[in-house]
Amino acid sequence: MIMLKKKLQKFFFNCCLVILFSNCNSPKTYDNVIEEKQLDKQEYKSYKKIQGFSLEKFQIDSSKVKSGESFSEILQHLNVSYEKIHKIGEEFKSIYDIRRIYPGDKYYILRTKDSSYFSKLIYQHSLTENVVMSFLDSLNVELINKPIEIRIHKKAGTINSSLWQSFIENNLTPALVSKVANLYSWTIDFFDIQKNDNYKIIYEAKYVDNKFIGVGNIKAILFNHKGKDFYAFRYLSQSKKVESYYNEDGESMQRALLSAPLEYVRISSKFSHSRLHPIKKIYRPHYGVDYAAPSGTDVVSTGDGKVIFAARSGGAGNMIKIKHAFGNIETKYLHLLKFEKGIKVGKFVEQGQKIGEVGSTGLSTGPHLDYRVYINGKPQNPLKLNVPSKDPIPKSLKSKYQLDITDIKKSLDSINQVLEIKSLVQNASQSD
Repeated sequence: MIMLKKKLQKFFFNCCLVILFSNCNSPKTYDNVIEEKQLDKQEYKSYKKIQGFSLEKFQIDSSKVKSGESFSEILQHLNVSYEKIHKIGEEFKSIYDIRRIYPGDKYYILRTKDSSYFSKLIYQHSLTENVVMSFLDSLNVELINKPIEIRIHKKAGTINSSLWQSFIENNLTPALVSKVANLYSWTIDFFDIQKNDNYKIIYEAKYVDNKFIGVGNIKAILFNHKGKDFYAFRYLSQSKKVESYYNEDGESMQRALLSAPLEYVRISSKFSHSRLHPIKKIYRPHYGVDYAAPSGTDVVSTGDGKVIFAARSGGAGNMIKIKHAFGNIETKYLHLLKFEKGIKVGKFVEQGQKIGEVGSTGLSTGPHLDYRVYINGKPQNPLKLNVPSKDPIPKSLKSKYQLDITDIKKSLDSINQVLEIKSLVQNASQSD
């Protein structure tokens, strides 16, 4: 560790700079020369709009962070004093930690035209955020956010292999796949997606400087699974005062139980009143669904509730029982490798919270989870549960809700027609 000395001021500051501004990705070098280039017109227009800089006052050049280069080195090349560099690291670290600098990132150098004196440095921290360091009158560091433009996009597609593949082929971002899967996690098992399942979606896309940077909220979606339509609309509930997703009948997309407690490979055994036991070779009821998955796969609670059993239980192996807060529902999780830390009798768990890991304890032929659901003490087929929604639109507000979603539902239903018209227009323009 570098020992700080107070005898020589310059040595003191150099030591501070090593600690505060070094890029740990590669060795430090002080012989890098800043390669500056003047901004092109398009790039300048973008920064003029955001920062309010004027070509009449400033000369603006751009450069990129080199491998192993630190902010300290960049500022030293611009003849910024050790005192000012140290002050930036100490006084403004709550605004931006300038150790967070990465090779290839752009930065911009502003000089006053009348004296060519270095005035400002703008570091492009992210697509939406710039770090602006001012040196002309007084030292200052600030974060300036770029304005984000929200555009509404519409898409329709048919699934041939998987939801992921369909979205990629349709030029939809993987992040949108995750949003859709989470939205329908209570109603659709995406490991059971069928060929020719289809979807229509209206969603927000975010742009900065006319460049796509990511997706926002899904406004509405229609997912057709096994011939059945599943609508979802983002809506501000007047009773909850928060936006959430509801189907066309005003029922929340969030249900009392998730459709499955894990990400699995396949279903190895279904619910049955008479199944040949793979080990005992006798016919007896199997009141659960066996999800085959690698050992150690996370298992989550399918609903909010209280742990009422967490121990070894004969042929069931390591087992957890949860009494759920919604209705007289109990779920069981069998053959677990281990319990999550803190899971014990009396523990309250939330829907989606990890409770254990897939194993093969008890009477088991391989890693899997035997998942069971009981309502009023009677075993239920987890794959055929009709679980009620958690927080539906109140009956007194349902008419208003259905009126409010009329336009976006029409827009959603007409997406195929809209896309066909766009395609015809594009083809016509290409032929001209």
